[in-house]
Order: sequence, then C-alpha cells, then structure tokens
Amino acid sequence: MTPGSIVRFRNRDWVLVPSDVGEPLLWLRPLAGTTEDIVAVDRRLCNLVGCAIPTEQIQPSQFPLPDVQQVADAQSVHLLWQAARLLLREGATPFRSLGRVSVRPRTYQFVPLMMALRLDFVRLLIADDVGVGKTVEAGLIVRELWDRGEVRRLAVLCPPYLCDWWQKELKEKFHLDGVVIGSGTIGHLERQVPPGRTLYEHYPVQVISIDFIKHPRNRSSFLLKAPELVIVDEAHGVTGGSTADRHLRYELVQELASDPQRHLLLLTATPHSGIPEAFQRLLGLLDRRFETWKFTALEEPQRIELARHFVQRTRRDIERDWEDRPCFPQREPVDATYSLSPEYREFFERVYDFCTEIIRSGESLQEHRRRLRWWSALALLRCVMSSPRAARVALEMRRQGENLACDDSEEDIGYVYESTDRRPNDELPTPLLDRLESEPSRSERGRLLHLRQRAAGITPLQDHKLRGCVEQVRKLLREGYHPVIWCYYVETAEYVAEALHQDLAREFPEAQVLCLTGRVGEEERRLRIAELMQRPRRVLVATDCLSEGINLQEGFNAVLHYDLPWNPNRLEQREGRVDRYGQQTQKVKVIRYYGRDNPVDGAVIRVLLEKAHQIRQTLGTYVPIPEAEPRVVEALVNALFSGRQRQNELLFSESAVQELHRQWDIDAERERENRTRFAQRALKPEEVQRELEATDQVLGDPQAVRNFVLLACQKLNLPVERDRRQQDVWHVTTHAPALARVPEAIRGALPAGSQGRWTITFTSPTPEGAEYVGRNHPFVTALARYLLEQALDQTASPVAARCGAIRTRQVQRLTALLLLRARFQLIQPRRSPLLAEEVLVTGFAGFGNAQEVPWLTPDQALPLLTAEPSANLPDAEKKELVAGMLDQIRPLVQAPPDGNPLYALLQERAQELREAHRRIRQSVSERVRGLEVQPYWPPDILGLLVLQPHVEV
Repeated sequence: MTPGSIVRFRNRDWVLVPSDVGEPLLWLRPLAGTTEDIVAVDRRLCNLVGCAIPTEQIQPSQFPLPDVQQVADAQSVHLLWQAARLLLREGATPFRSLGRVSVRPRTYQFVPLMMALRLDFVRLLIADDVGVGKTVEAGLIVRELWDRGEVRRLAVLCPPYLCDWWQKELKEKFHLDGVVIGSGTIGHLERQVPPGRTLYEHYPVQVISIDFIKHPRNRSSFLLKAPELVIVDEAHGVTGGSTADRHLRYELVQELASDPQRHLLLLTATPHSGIPEAFQRLLGLLDRRFETWKFTALEEPQRIELARHFVQRTRRDIERDWEDRPCFPQREPVDATYSLSPEYREFFERVYDFCTEIIRSGESLQEHRRRLRWWSALALLRCVMSSPRAARVALEMRRQGENLACDDSEEDIGYVYESTDRRPNDELPTPLLDRLESEPSRSERGRLLHLRQRAAGITPLQDHKLRGCVEQVRKLLREGYHPVIWCYYVETAEYVAEALHQDLAREFPEAQVLCLTGRVGEEERRLRIAELMQRPRRVLVATDCLSEGINLQEGFNAVLHYDLPWNPNRLEQREGRVDRYGQQTQKVKVIRYYGRDNPVDGAVIRVLLEKAHQIRQTLGTYVPIPEAEPRVVEALVNALFSGRQRQNELLFSESAVQELHRQWDIDAERERENRTRFAQRALKPEEVQRELEATDQVLGDPQAVRNFVLLACQKLNLPVERDRRQQDVWHVTTHAPALARVPEAIRGALPAGSQGRWTITFTSPTPEGAEYVGRNHPFVTALARYLLEQALDQTASPVAARCGAIRTRQVQRLTALLLLRARFQLIQPRRSPLLAEEVLVTGFAGFGNAQEVPWLTPDQALPLLTAEPSANLPDAEKKELVAGMLDQIRPLVQAPPDGNPLYALLQERAQELREAHRRIRQSVSERVRGLEVQPYWPPDILGLLVLQPHVEV
C-alpha cells in the first residue's frame, strides 16, 4: 500500500495520502473528502495478527465501477465531473497552491510567485505600489511553499496594529490558521503549549508583533526555534534611523537572515526612505553581498542578480504590461477651498503672534531647545487650524508652570510631523506646550486664557471650514459616493461627525455617520465598519488610526482630507485605503480641502504636498519625502515664521525649502531608475497566463464554479435568482419555508444571519454588498461533497450520476467517455513524495477490445461531455448501452499497466506535469533536476457517459 492506494478501513474506502510524519501513522482521506477530512491511524493497532475486529484492519481495496442501475443523462454526468474537480486540493498543476486559495489573483500578482519558484531559498523584496495587493502576492508564495512541503512553519513579523489583519487574511484567503503573538496574548497561548515544547515551535503559523519580539527577553527564545519562512511587513521600518527601536528590529531580522536556508519575504511600498544606508541594509538582508554594492552604479551582472530578488512596480507598469483591462480605479483629485470667517481669522492672528514670540525668544538657545520651541509653535498652530474644539481643548489642557524634561527628540517631533514609521497618534500634543524651560509669566497666562475664550466663542456657523465640508459631503452623497473624512485629532473628528450627523439628516435621513478614532479598540473598529458597510448611504469620519491596517475599498470610494497631513506619505496611505486593488467603482474621488487664506495649509501645500503631487504625476507613483524629519520641520518653520506679513500672505525663506526639494528630486530620480530596472519585464504575461490556464483546466475557473453552483442549486431545489441591477450578482433564498426540500447538508452550509437572502458573486474583486463564492468557499465544498458522496453511495436517484447515455449528432460512432480521477506521485530528492490529483476525461469509439479501439485524447473527449442530445433514449436502452461499455472497461482497469492504453494516457500526462514543474522552476538545482512524476495505477473510474450516434430514418 503506497500513497495513492485505496484502502478499506471501518467499512469505508479511503485514499492513502503521503505524509512527512512517517511510521507508524497512516494518513487516510475519504474518497469524497478533502484535506480537512484526513485522519491519522496507527497501523500497529490496526494490523495486529489475529485482530478480532475485522473493521479495524486496513486492507487494500479498489474504486468501484459505476452501477448501471443509476443511469441518467449527460447533464448529471457533467455535474459529477464538476463536483469531483472542485473538490481537488492537491491539483496536478505547477501552481499547487491554487487548490487552497480563496481569492482569484490577477495575473500580475503571480510575478513574485514565479520569482520565488526560481530560487532555491526564497529571498524577495516585494516593493510594489500601495494598494496593488502585496499581501496576496506574499500569501501565494507561502501557500505554494507549504503545499510543496518545503515549509511547515511560518512567522509574520509586522507592526502590532497589523497583527489581527494578517491573521484574518491568512485564514480567509489562504486557509492558514495562525495565532497572534504579542504582550496581550502570550500568556494565554503558553498555557496551551504541551510540556517540553516552546511557544514558537508549537504553533505552525504565527503572526507576531515585531515590537514585542524585538526585545532581548523575547527574541532569544524565538530565534532558537524560528520558522523556515519569515515575512517582514512594513520592512522599511526595520532599517534606517538612529532610534533604539529601529536598531532592535534590525538586529532581530538580521539574525533571522543570517541563516542562508531560511526563506525571507520583505514587504514594503517604500523601500527607500531617503537614507541610502538604510536601503543598502534592507537589501543586505536578502544577501550580504547586496549591502556592499553601489546601488546607483550597478554593473550588469549585479543588476541581473539583484533583479532575481527585488520587484518594484507602479500601477502604471502593471496596467501597461500585465493587464488587458484596468484593474485599479482612476483617482480623480479635486481641490476644494474655504475662507476663514472674520472671527476665526482674528483668533488665528492672535495665536500666530503668540507662536512667533515662542520662536523668536528661543533664537539664542541651544539647538535642542530651539527645536523644541519650533515644535511647540507648529503643534499649537496645527490645533488652531484643525478646529475650534481642538484649539480650545489643547489650551485648556495646558499645565501651568510644569517643566518637563525632553529626552527623545524623535518622539517629540512625532507630534508635529507624522512619520509613517510610527503608529499615528491622534491625541492633542499638549505635552509640547508644557516643555518650555521657564514658567509662563502672569501676562502669558492671561493671553492663554484669552485665547481659550476666543476658541470657545467660535460657533459652528462661524467655522467656514466646517460649513464647507458639510456641503462637500452633501454633494458626494448626491453623486452616489461613500466618503471617508480624514481628520488629524480626535476632537476634530468628533466635532465634524456631530455636525455631519445633524446637517445631513434632513436631506439624507437614511445616511449613517460613523466616527472612529484611536480611542476605539481595533477589533471594535472592524466590527463597526462592517456594520456601516451595510447601510445604503454612509459617511466615515476617521483619524489616521485607520490609515494603516484596515482596507476600506469594499465600502467607500471617496476621500476628503479635512486636515491636510504634513507628511505626503500619510496622504498616500489615507487615499490608498480606498484606491486599491478590490475597489469596484471605476473612479475614486479625492478631495484636498484647504483654506485659501489659511497660512498653515499654504505652507504645507507649497513645501510638501505640491512637490509630492508633481512627482506622482511624473512617475505614476509617489516617492516618500526624504526621512530627515528635522529638515522638514525647519522648512515648515521657515515657511511660516521667517518673514513678515504682507497682504495676508507670508513671505517665505527659500533656503530650507529648496534644500528639501533638491533632496526629494534626487530620491525621485533614483526611484524612477529602480522601477525601470526592477519592474520584472523579463517575465512575460503570456508565460504566467499559460500556467494559469493549465491550472484552471484542472481545478476549474470562476465561470466553472458559477455554472456548477447554479445548476446544483437548481437540482437541489435551492432558490437562486439573478440581480437585475448588478452583473454576476445572485440572491440565494435562505428563509426556512423555501428550504423545506433542500437536503440538510446543504441547509447547514448556508451562512447564518443572512436574513432570508444571501447575496453572492463569482467575481473577484467582489461587487458591493455581495460575498465572493470561489471554488474553496465552504458552500461550494458542501455542494460538491454532497453530490459526490451521494453518487458514490449508490443512492437510488443521485443528482450527479456516475453513468449516463444519450443519442447525439456530435459523434459518428458509438463512443464511451470516461471520467478518470488520476493520482500521481511527485517525487522530490530529499523530500517526502507529494500527492497530485486530476479529473481527466478520455474515451474510445466502437465495440470490441478496449485496448484495440481508437482512443480519444482529453482535448478531444472533454467537449463531448457537454454534447447535446438529439432524441430521447428509453431507460432500458440506456442501461443496455452502459452495461456493454462497462464490460469493455472492466478488464481494462483490472489488467496490468504495461501496454494498457489508459496507463499510456497517464504516463503521457505525467510527463507533461514533470515538464511543467521544471519549466516553472527554471533551476538547475538537484531538487528540480531530480523531480519525477509517476502515475498511480489504476485510476478511479468516476463516471461513464455513452454517446450513441443519431441515425436519420
């Protein structure tokens, strides 16, 4: 009994599947089951000499031939073929992973996978644009290596706010059930670890907070049992900078990378943060040699070698080179402006004068203290121009006369310049206002009190910024958009949400306005967003706590920046929440909202945002602002305070601004060269498409899933109707009265809480309001398993029949079509063999010895499986035809393989698979050169369809 054999155990037939666990366990899978149904049996207990319980013995068995009493029509046999191949998980194709991937990847997303399969040990830096699906690209690599038996443990290292999201993506899209490891979960997880094992070797799939695992007290035990495959998300945060946190992260990943046999995936949309040394260290994690190469002057052999490990593409690259139709929405940028009211203008002038004094009074101080005053002044101005409420609360929270030490300048600056390497902080930066080195004088305290009173006196009607936002949102709702309003501070977000809720209710009573900030837990945010997406009209007001980790493309298609971010990288992250792969609308509207006479907005737009927009228009992607944060802040301070007012405009000091822009231009040119060199244009779409089409032929494409589900539901009396407004959207009736005639196994697979109607689609990305139903969806699996089990159990009238006969004009001779479930062993050097399966259609024409009649190739036989009947056949004649063909087939499958036409077919298919596996790997390594594919004999005869030629009378 070898892997692929059929055995009898406990009055049931099973397939013996290979395992790398070894003796004495045998791994058995039901004939109509999937990998999830595998059971392990200790053969020492089952094959004892003199075992008194025959059912507990494991004995060789054979797949039963179809029963002539179950004869039906061609449609029933075709349904059986669909059910059998949709249950395949170990598909006999080079891309083994697609049998367990619950998303339909686009062609361009296979490029990193193709690169990975051509490396003996996968070391990749995936730096594609924001929103193109780097998680899907990495997940495909993980699933493929897992299904090939090359890895058995995985760790994803990511920022803590992305842990839950990674866990969800791995489980829902790639059927990898992982645990989140962090300070809040480690105690619970360790209690479930058996004695003698560590946490990191017990759980095969781990999603780990990099800020938890980087500390020496946690790092050593992880490194001792680190998995064979590690993904580092937001990898740009691992290198660069001088903070202790970055240094610890780099030490951790560097030690992981020091094992040359460990697979390592680095993911980032911003591989180059403006610090060349940091980028070199990032490349050095892939291969130590890369860290010493001069990236701006690579020799051709170096460029070719680096291109094997580095992919970086813009959306423009992808749509031009890889897709025959747009796969990303068109971003429509719009500028909307407002003017300050007289009350707000006067308030700003008074605060500006106060901040100017803070700046000028510190000119003679040490550099650190001088920067502290810059940050304090900028932070106060930002609060003032965000909203009256943010200004009032910031001034109210001012602690009198407190002199706080300032130890971490990079932490302080995060209150002003929102670095994308740190988690967004949406609380007011009041500590900065306290960090002046002297106690405020009585006159300063009086001025602060006066400013607080003026902030409190500005009403919503006097806030033209707020009134203009309400009008912009009202216009978006009229045009059918679902907008996200981005604010910087919690107080501002709550202030805006309250006004929108009140002012929109009259025109849009059904509209729901939701405010989410950093004061709401991550899990609660996800639940509340999911609830909001069910509303026909919806508005989300959020701070930057949502600009990372939660994708909003399925429910929102417009963005309004109520507070302009001071970091263009953050602007791109905000917009990338909705403008990304999976967005169903063709156009995403992005509104940059600012004050025409707001000096703060003017400085930010001129110094930062306009330059970022110019570069994006030129390159087709954004380039991160040079990560020299003091330089950015100095440029803003000079733009705001180095000069005097003239006609309500500020005169700018150009030196700091010009230096910042000069460095930015250098980075943009380097990015242009990178994306030209490492867009992987050597890989051609037709290469990937050929392998995808071969996989679809084995496993079934989305159209095959659609046809199967709709026909199976019809046969099983489950009501399904097409949506009249949306293409490829269907409604499944799920209320109890309509399910009275539906089998219990199918009723149990319907989702709970669908309120009588379940909306589905077979298209990915998924239309709004529908659930994607692919080949691995539990409902599809339940349908396929029920039909196949019903057919194999020899039920009196199975829905999917194992044999049938029709009369048709599509053949000239009596023809028998065979549905074969073929199994192959993939034998790899130094690895356990893999099981590969395929459902093939073949056949022969004429009566007589089956070894002598003409045989059809699968390409010739498959179209005949859907042959149209030309006339009715009596049941008696059907049974006679099927019985005659079974008499020809029976000796064929019982004969030895040598000289057998069926075995010759399997050998030919095995050779095709061997060539496909070698072609996709393109490697001269021993494990690829030694790969062999061997067919198992005999194949399972799943079904038989007899085609009788139509004879005109």
